[in-house]
Amino acid sequence: MNAMIYFLEDDANIRELVVYTLNRSDLTARGLSLPCELWSALTEQWPDLILLDIMLPEESGLDILRKLRADERTASIPVMMLTAKDSEYDKVVGLDLGADDYLTKPFGMMELTARVRALLRRSVPRSQENCLRAGEISLWPDKRLVLSAGEEVTLTRKEFELLWLLMKKKGQVIARDSLIQEVWGYAFQGESRTLDVHIRTLRQKLGQSGEEIETVRGVGYRIRRERDET
Repeated sequence: MNAMIYFLEDDANIRELVVYTLNRSDLTARGLSLPCELWSALTEQWPDLILLDIMLPEESGLDILRKLRADERTASIPVMMLTAKDSEYDKVVGLDLGADDYLTKPFGMMELTARVRALLRRSVPRSQENCLRAGEISLWPDKRLVLSAGEEVTLTRKEFELLWLLMKKKGQVIARDSLIQEVWGYAFQGESRTLDVHIRTLRQKLGQSGEEIETVRGVGYRIRRERDET
């Protein structure tokens, strides 16, 4: 099961033990000691699961959970609360805020690993959401959401449709006429220069990630395929 897990815990001993155990269980875990480290990590890569302590410096785990669930980009990431607080009230608050599971300290590593695997199995369809990726570009068709290097990119309808088509066929060269027909429709009577203008604007909005869109002279455009996919 290839999954990225972020574990936010300020106790170094617990953090290192959990990360070690998960990594030894064919999972990929990254330990974080401060909330600011979590927010920074989220700009680099979206995890498949977040393990979250409640008692933390800077801000509490419950406050972090509120923010995660309030942001549509992170609202669907599964969250398991790991905390020394074992009162029914704390569990209810965490679950009401959107936690997917709750494990009270001290806990066994076998139980933790089993719960993590079960949560990942239940959450795969929701967490992936048919996301298309190319380099640092992430595109969610259902949400009409695009991120470039972790930052949301505002696109027009045609720019979004153009990027979606290119990413859906990543690595394939799409002819200019095909792009025009797919994005603008068969009845589109504008000059093909319109396509070039949209591509240029799209590259600008994507910033450095705009380099993922390659021009194939005399043919059309494509999203380049990563080397390890060839």
